[in-house]
Amino acid sequence: MKNLLFFISGLGSGGAQRQIVELAVGFKGLGYNVRFLIYQKKWSEFYYQYIVNHGIEIDGIYEDNYLERIYKVRRYIRSHKFDIVIAFLEAPSFMAELSGFPSRKWKLIVGERSADPAKRSSFKLRFFLKFHRFADYIVANSYANINIVKEVAPGILSRKFKVIYNMLDQERLLPNENFAYRKNGKLNLLVASSHRYLKNLNGLIEGVHLMEPQYRDNLRISWFGNSKFDSSLEDGLQKIQSYGLQDVFSFHKETLDIYDYMREADAVGLFSFFEGLPNAICEGMYMGKPIVATRVSDVPLLVEDNVNGFLCEANSPSSISHALTLLVKCSVVELSDMGKRNNTKAEELFNKSRILGDYEKMF
Repeated sequence: MKNLLFFISGLGSGGAQRQIVELAVGFKGLGYNVRFLIYQKKWSEFYYQYIVNHGIEIDGIYEDNYLERIYKVRRYIRSHKFDIVIAFLEAPSFMAELSGFPSRKWKLIVGERSADPAKRSSFKLRFFLKFHRFADYIVANSYANINIVKEVAPGILSRKFKVIYNMLDQERLLPNENFAYRKNGKLNLLVASSHRYLKNLNGLIEGVHLMEPQYRDNLRISWFGNSKFDSSLEDGLQKIQSYGLQDVFSFHKETLDIYDYMREADAVGLFSFFEGLPNAICEGMYMGKPIVATRVSDVPLLVEDNVNGFLCEANSPSSISHALTLLVKCSVVELSDMGKRNNTKAEELFNKSRILGDYEKMF
């Protein structure tokens, strides 16, 4: 069986990390020889033990000097007999691509996980993207992301681009067939996302503030996520207090048990300015939850207004307010019908076996 290396900066709680971990565990289950390589140990506590528990070894190159890190990563990859190297995120992909010079015997698959518009203007990101021409395949989890890469690095052969949506573990995401909506008499919305300004907590707060009181009072929002990246949560808490919205919002740390909380929510939300393909939306769909989300990445291809959820604009609090109001006004029957449509769609799009098979075709 082939030897696979999965390479990412660290094993924290982000969406890219979740997907590369699920891929590795999936291929381990198929009998492949799987290893991980990381270089940020302090950000790796979230998935580290989960991977070890699945019998996957993790190697670390903990070097602060960037040039030394590139050299050590290159030496590591070239000294092992890997058949396939799969690298996620910009810097790991760049280092894996450099490791192939002047020639290599392994196949290289790099993963683009964010449709960040800064890729068009950032010299660093544009520089990284141009090295994708040295990979065998560039896999993105959204068509929006692929379009940005093609725009920034137009010389890459079209056959190298693949769009593969996020993989879901169906066994862990089975819908609750006996779910009761509004158990506390409120519409319970769950947001699963790290706290960064780009995730738009501020816009969500402003949107809730604009809702008419009778609808706002019937909404409860639980946000699960890491707050180490910037001060967006701190700023948000101050605004929530100034608007008197403490009864609407609650905040919780990231957790490996997020599916248990999501299963008990009435709906799942996302309010970001940009994304790759947000895991929480895919997972919420599979669990049979209505979705309220901003029109980012491929979300408009997944969510149809008033059919399986509601769409809004990240830079428009009034648009967010309108979408939340429509969600709160939904009857139990309408919420249930939306959830069933999402489950049917998710089973088709995010099937684990099919996605592992799509990767295997590149091997």
